[in-house]
Amino acid sequence: MKATLASALALANGALAAVQGFDISHYQSSVNFGAAYSSGARFVIIKATEGTTYQDPKFSSHYAGATNAGLIRGGYHFAHLDASSGAAQANYFLAHGGGWSGDGITLPGMLDLEGSCVLSASGAVSWIKDFSDTYHAKTGVYPLIYTNPSWWSSCTGNSKAFVNTNPLVLARYASSAGTPPGGWPYYTIWQFNDAYKYGGDSDTFNGDMAALLRLAKG
Repeated sequence: MKATLASALALANGALAAVQGFDISHYQSSVNFGAAYSSGARFVIIKATEGTTYQDPKFSSHYAGATNAGLIRGGYHFAHLDASSGAAQANYFLAHGGGWSGDGITLPGMLDLEGSCVLSASGAVSWIKDFSDTYHAKTGVYPLIYTNPSWWSSCTGNSKAFVNTNPLVLARYASSAGTPPGGWPYYTIWQFNDAYKYGGDSDTFNGDMAALLRLAKG
């Protein structure tokens, strides 16, 4: 098990703390990063790419704004499982904003999995593994996996293949996170609504600031 994941698990099991954050894309053309930081947010995940042909036009300005505000930040990739291989999309993501370094202010990249099931369950698991392993080989860390319980159950057969490697970003718009899918014993980040005051979706990190920094440092 990756050291950061193991340490986050130990903290999450104690449910001791939480850190506010949010995620955004070009749909949020204007984001008040400074106000978000002042209100308690400490991280943001920013859309970078889709497939192997699309780059989010606001990624660079969003990334710079987040950095200037003092937020820990990272990129995310919207997966198109039926368009090209996981490896090809991981490499495209890495080449266009999805990279990682252990500087303490960069989160591992996030793989966004949602929408229709376009592969068999076994095919989807193989695709995700291809993406994840390629990202890990290039950076030394595994990407975060963003999904919701319905997608994961329907499209991967509720696979438990990533429990020991990839931190879970759970999308569930409800008053509580509920039981994570896929055998994950806890979520690392919970996206709980799509109406963050300063732009985008509202997230919470399942741990304290020290644990968030450990995730960022790898």
